[in-house]
Amino acid sequence: MLLITAILFPMIAGPLAALFPARRDSGRTFRCGAVMVLTDIIAILAALYGKAVTLFRITDRAVFGFSYDSFGRLFLSVVLILYTAVCFYAFEYMKTEERPGMFFSFYFVSMGALVAISMSANLLTLYFCFELASLSSVPLVLHEMTREAVSAGLKYLFYSVAGALMGLLSVFFVYYYSGGNTGFIPGGIIDNTLLSGNESVFLAVVFIGIIGFGTKAGMYPMHGWLPTAHPIAPAPASALLSGIIAKAGVFAIVRLIYYSVGVDLLRGTWVQYAWMSLCLLTILMGSTCAFREKVLKKRLAYSTVSQISYILLGLSIMSAEGFRGGLLHLLSHAVSKGCLFLVAGIFICKLGKRNVTELKGTGKEMPVTLWCFMIASLSLVGIPPMGGFSSKWMLAGAALGDGMGILSILPPVVLLISALLTAGYLFPIAVDAFFPGKDFDLSGTEKKEPSLFMTVPLIVLCLAALMAGVYGWRIVELI
Repeated sequence: MLLITAILFPMIAGPLAALFPARRDSGRTFRCGAVMVLTDIIAILAALYGKAVTLFRITDRAVFGFSYDSFGRLFLSVVLILYTAVCFYAFEYMKTEERPGMFFSFYFVSMGALVAISMSANLLTLYFCFELASLSSVPLVLHEMTREAVSAGLKYLFYSVAGALMGLLSVFFVYYYSGGNTGFIPGGIIDNTLLSGNESVFLAVVFIGIIGFGTKAGMYPMHGWLPTAHPIAPAPASALLSGIIAKAGVFAIVRLIYYSVGVDLLRGTWVQYAWMSLCLLTILMGSTCAFREKVLKKRLAYSTVSQISYILLGLSIMSAEGFRGGLLHLLSHAVSKGCLFLVAGIFICKLGKRNVTELKGTGKEMPVTLWCFMIASLSLVGIPPMGGFSSKWMLAGAALGDGMGILSILPPVVLLISALLTAGYLFPIAVDAFFPGKDFDLSGTEKKEPSLFMTVPLIVLCLAALMAGVYGWRIVELI
């Protein structure tokens, strides 16, 4: 029952705590904070001691159930770190927004859905939980209920549904050719005897599944929702969308390719080459668009398009080193980009500034906030000893050792170009904030540092990015 409790507790207790009438904001803050802490405790206990559970069977092979393995625990740890940090940040941020109770309700429902994704025992369960995560996160984008917010929310919904249906097609085919076992097994569950003679169709369907689940991860050509939804959503929602909700697509692809189909079936086929090519194209496109963008949150959104494809690139190499590099980048990017979006939210709600050109001199007003922005940027660019450096080093090494000719050389080159572009669209913000130039008038500037509810989560995420660089490789080695 621990696994089921870990899913249902935030989905039930969260909305009750958020929507129950309170005379003061402090009442809701205390209740939601208590729910957040209890959710963390229950989820950790479930990951450590929870036993596999089967809820029901649709057919003999279509089973809906939950269990944990090391990969699921890694994803759960990222969910808990980011959701906890963003929750306490949102207590302060949502004071400037309408309907905070509604926001926190869907916040906890989406968290329960992601916890369910992390413990899904098979592809069918994963698909249903994947859809639930999409549906429960749409209201986070719609929150402001302006015309732009409704348009962005609907675009996110349409992309998510279309991508999930493409993924569902691959689920059908995997189940059909899996023989008797439909759970997750490293190396895959496909019965080669059943598949014999149908390899071409199966490869095409698997590629469609990669594109479908890759929609959530912002992979080209299904990336369009991400730069639209992020700037419109409240900053806490943007941090979640970029930091962890988009990575539900990465999680689904790992389960599909590494635990269901099996990389031995795909390595050296056109599916691998096409997937790698799309990842490289997405990395370059996202970095270039981010470099040219002037609105900070939209710049970070395009950056997410690029950075998540780093993870997918590592997975597409289909080697142990590439897998480890991808997982490490999943961890380091989640905390780094979450921090950057939270900083962008502080600029919006405390200073009313959205464009990068407006941020000159803010380093004197908010030194702690800008230092957190700089540290997270160092990780995203890939400067040692931050997590981004370790993951990119692994990814480049994996590509060079894969023996695929030009596709062994292109990834390190593209990673280097993208790192330079990333430095170009992040570092000048911090430099201008601390050193605005002689012509900039700093007289009368006072410190406007936000409350501890906002600054402590930033510091925690920066420390997590540093720990990902120092100890992250040891974590992924266990997987």
